[in-house]
Amino acid sequence: MKFSTDFNFVTYEVKDRIAYITLNRPEKRNALNYDYVTELKTAFSYAENDNKAKIIVLKANGKAFSAGADLSYLQALQNNSYEENLLDSNHLMELFKQIYNHPKVVIAQIEGHAIAGGSGLAAVCDYSYAVPEAKFGYTEVRIGFIPAIVMVFLLRKIGELGAKELLLSGRLISAREAKSYGVINRVSEAEKIHADVYNLAQELIEKNSGESMKRTKQMIAKVQEMGLNEGLEFAAKMNAETRDTKDCKKGVGSFLEKKDLVW
Repeated sequence: MKFSTDFNFVTYEVKDRIAYITLNRPEKRNALNYDYVTELKTAFSYAENDNKAKIIVLKANGKAFSAGADLSYLQALQNNSYEENLLDSNHLMELFKQIYNHPKVVIAQIEGHAIAGGSGLAAVCDYSYAVPEAKFGYTEVRIGFIPAIVMVFLLRKIGELGAKELLLSGRLISAREAKSYGVINRVSEAEKIHADVYNLAQELIEKNSGESMKRTKQMIAKVQEMGLNEGLEFAAKMNAETRDTKDCKKGVGSFLEKKDLVW
C-alpha cells in the first residue's frame, strides 16, 4: 500500500520511527468532512503496516487542532435521507474506532483548540499532550446536535460523572481543566510540546515491545466489555499466548542473560 501524496487534508511522514499524521486544513480550522475522514482513515491504515514506524503522532497545522465537524458540510447533510446520514455517521465512527483500536500507540500533539469532534480525536488517542492555550469542549448541544460517537469513548475514558458535566454543558474548558477531567494526559508549554511528545514516543520505541503494547491496548479495549469471570479467562488466555511470542522470548532471555534489549 502506497500513501498518496495527492491528499488535500492530511500529510504523512516518518522520522525516527515515528509516523506523523498531520491534519492540514488550517484555513477551515481542520474541520472534518467526509473526504477528510477518508484521508485520515487511509493514513492510519497505512501507518499500521508501515514497518518504518513504531509510534504514531497525530498533530495539526494551523491555529486549531480541529474544530470538529465542518458545519457547512453538516448543513448540507440535512437534505440527506436517514440512510445517507447513517452512512456518513458510520464513516466517522469507523475513524474513531480505528484510532482507538489501532495496534500502534497513538499520541495526540494538540497545539490549538480541540472542539467537539476535535476533542473526540483527543479522547480516542492513547496519549494526549496539549499546550496551555488550547481549549476543549463538546459543544454539540449548543447547536442542536449531539456528541453521539465521541460520547462512547469519553465515558470509557473519564466515567459518567465527568462525561455528563462536559457533554450536557457544552462549555469550553482549558487544557489544565481537560487534564483534571482525564481528557488529556499532560499540559506542555508551546516551546516544549514537540520535544515532550518526541521524548515520550522515543521512550516507548526504545524501551517497549511493539507486540506487547499492541496486545495490552487490545486487552484494555476488550476487558471493559466483559464480566469479571469472562475478563479473567480472556486475560489468562492472552497471558498464555503472549509467552510464546518472539518478543517475550527475546525480552525474558535478554533480561536473564543481562543483555541490552534493542526493540
